[in-house]
Amino acid sequence: MASESSASVASSRRGFLRLGRRSVEPAQRPPWALDEARFVDRCTRCERCIEACPTQILIRMDGGFPGVDFSRGECTFCGDCVRSCEPQALFRQPLDAPPWSLVAAIGADCLAARGVECRVCGEACPEGAIRFRPQRGGVARPQLDEAACTGCGACIGPCPTRAIAMQADNNIPTEREP
Repeated sequence: MASESSASVASSRRGFLRLGRRSVEPAQRPPWALDEARFVDRCTRCERCIEACPTQILIRMDGGFPGVDFSRGECTFCGDCVRSCEPQALFRQPLDAPPWSLVAAIGADCLAARGVECRVCGEACPEGAIRFRPQRGGVARPQLDEAACTGCGACIGPCPTRAIAMQADNNIPTEREP
């Protein structure tokens, strides 16, 4: 009993000393964001990029920094957020630089993987990067063409089971020097 009590006290002390900090995944930053350390250093949290976003997928996240919420819609890569960013935390040079190194990933919660007909993600994808291949004795399953996926996120919001997420594609270079 005493060891349980001392373990509880020790863990609460650790929690107190951490001051409520917890490890979290970094937020998905707006397109053409500098690497996380430089982005956080330069971003003034003015929210101009959030206000400039025509699809309203940029939102205020932890610490007041902007991030992307693909459940709200897709990124059209219009560049309005970059043009509104005076401290250049978002920087697009050269002009053909990829916005980020993201591609869609279809998870196990996909309805088609459970034998339920659903093609919502493929219908929502403006690039045609998600196609459905017939399966013998079952429903067609989605297949992602990573080379065609722009990481726009159009497939995420409509997915009824939230089976789609964005993941880093390490084959896409994203180094930016403002």
